Amino acid sequence: MVVNALDMAIKNRTPSSGTVIHSDHGVQFTSWVFTSKIKEAGLLPSLGTIGDAYDNAMMESFWSKMQTGLFNRKRWNTRVELANEMFQYLEIFHNRQ
Repeated sequence: MVVNALDMAIKNRTPSSGTVIHSDHGVQFTSWVFTSKIKEAGLLPSLGTIGDAYDNAMMESFWSKMQTGLFNRKRWNTRVELANEMFQYLEIFHNRQ
């Protein structure tokens, strides 16, 4: 499933060669298939070091801000409503700053 998401992300976002793809040490991210797909697309795989609290600090900060700025402020009636709010937050608010 992660490989399908990776294929879709590469197709939709068309990242430039040399873009770093950072992940944790989950089995899905350390698989040969996942790593091969990243390298075939000209991307650079990056895994954090075990026990290092700082390698993922930027993403943890992002998700923390998204949780306090979006998730903790309201309850949504449907997943579609939440997905639309997430899109607005990511594409309209976050990515433009």
